[in-house]
Amino acid sequence: MIMQLTLTFIILAVTIILFTTNRLRADLVAVMALLSFVILNILTPAEALAGFSNSVVIMIAGLFVIGAGILRTGLAGMAGNLLLKWSGDNELRLFVLLLVIVAIVGAFMSNTGTVALMLPIVVSIAISIKVSPSKFLMPLSYIASMSGLMTLIASPTNLIASQTLVDHGFEKLGFFTITPIGIIATITVIIYLVLVRNVLLPNEENRSQSSAGYKLSPKKIAKEYDLHDKLFRVVVSEHSTILEQKLADLKLPATYHIYIMKIKRGAAQEGINLRPMTYQELAGPTSVIHVGDELYVQGLADDVARFAHDFALTVQPFEDHAKELVTKKIGVAEVLLTPQSRLIKETVSKIGFREKYNLNILGINRKGDYLLKDMADQKLRFGDAILVQGTWDEIELLSRETQDVVVVGQPRELAGAIAANGKAPIAGIIMLLMIGFMVFEVFDAVIAVLIGAVLMIITGCLRNMDDAYSKMNFESIVLVAAMLPMATALEKTGGMTILAEGIINVLGDFGPYGVLMGIYLLTVVFGQFVSNTATAVLFSPIAITAALAMDANPYTFMIGVATAASMAFATPIASPTNSLVLTAGGYKFMDFVKVGVPLQVIMFIIMMIAVPLLFPF
Repeated sequence: MIMQLTLTFIILAVTIILFTTNRLRADLVAVMALLSFVILNILTPAEALAGFSNSVVIMIAGLFVIGAGILRTGLAGMAGNLLLKWSGDNELRLFVLLLVIVAIVGAFMSNTGTVALMLPIVVSIAISIKVSPSKFLMPLSYIASMSGLMTLIASPTNLIASQTLVDHGFEKLGFFTITPIGIIATITVIIYLVLVRNVLLPNEENRSQSSAGYKLSPKKIAKEYDLHDKLFRVVVSEHSTILEQKLADLKLPATYHIYIMKIKRGAAQEGINLRPMTYQELAGPTSVIHVGDELYVQGLADDVARFAHDFALTVQPFEDHAKELVTKKIGVAEVLLTPQSRLIKETVSKIGFREKYNLNILGINRKGDYLLKDMADQKLRFGDAILVQGTWDEIELLSRETQDVVVVGQPRELAGAIAANGKAPIAGIIMLLMIGFMVFEVFDAVIAVLIGAVLMIITGCLRNMDDAYSKMNFESIVLVAAMLPMATALEKTGGMTILAEGIINVLGDFGPYGVLMGIYLLTVVFGQFVSNTATAVLFSPIAITAALAMDANPYTFMIGVATAASMAFATPIASPTNSLVLTAGGYKFMDFVKVGVPLQVIMFIIMMIAVPLLFPF
């Protein structure tokens, strides 16, 4: 047993060192520690892998999906729009409103997601009022960390503390149990940041940088490729001579120099009622023309008019070119030819792009010249950018084709945003429903989260399961799952008791208050170099063991650990949110030390008053 105890502490020490050096990813370090416990026979495989079935881990995964739905539908973005509307050009008002809104949004989604959402908004607003974004981004990260104390689900540390209580036979934390602490902490941090923002926060405009990335929006496409006067809507009547013919037989590109992009059909003509009243499909060689079809045609006005005249069709005006280019199922993308592409020096008509990739070519960008006419005879060159249209699934499939072409931008992101457009109210209802289930304990918290996650997908707030999985931070999920057995190993070998007794022996003369202070300080110090999640996993069992040994209120100690683990202020590696703003704000390591250390001292004093006052020993 002594040997196993010694090995456990060695693994713990090595894990801490690897965490602090940051040379290996945190999740890899955690998995290495987990494997060490199994290889050294400290834990059985079942014990080591138990974390992956833990309800906290499942809940964290579900919350990533919830946060993605809130983000994708634009519900969270509305907060940013209100921020700009209310603040005007008043810097102080902008600063305070920013922090308040981040605290509110962060109460219901991960702090990392909150910062990722607000960062580009804050940078653009700061630049618009001619203030360095570096004055806003560090406070953004700090308040996002504090927002984790607003509700039970806002931070994994709260969930871990709650689960530790349940594991020791106590009632779990309520949804709003920790909220009073969160409000006190948030107000304290806001006041501190307002007072020091012109003293300690860096204010050098050249230190900030932003990379919004390339986004090929429908409006940008229409403008760049000059499609405004080259897109037409042609209606097929019962008198049209094109009825029941395949597009391949019509040879429209060769005869009229036009291209059918998509077809909007009516359900009645199909003789079934299983589809919506109207639906759209991508036009292809085998597409057959029916009565009532609306053909979306690309070409010159004279060529389209000649086509319509020859087949007794009616040309109708386009109300919104950009809107018709992209729908929930059909989208566009720009692709570049690679140097080794087999498509180079081949004509569009010979490469069989439609047959091979199930995508239509709408135009070619050749060094700033946009070729839209006679594309079938154009030989492709290296450096050409090709505008293609098809279903989002086919575009995503093309993005995995690395030999011939590279897809520009992020078609999956654009597809998800288009699919979720207008569904912000639905996402809001789902979020409120989930919160209601938790507050009134209709279901266990993990079930409530999973219900919300599933509803986000089946209501279209997220496009599909792939979209949901892509938004999960698996590094955080694996980290938590792999670190949970660390507590099992410490408890199984008696290490937990030794640590708790050590703290009690050193600080026990000061009573529960002294022990709480010691655990709080150790958690804070540890948390400046290791993720708050890993910190909570390690210190929660130690804190509750110490509380039980002193016959003190375990809730006081668990709230203390959850609070201390959220105080990630003094280093850029203390929290993922700090890492996010480090580059965007052009910060240096010492910037976090200058601003964070005084704040840590202030928060220690405030929390050591607030926690025992609200949760007496």
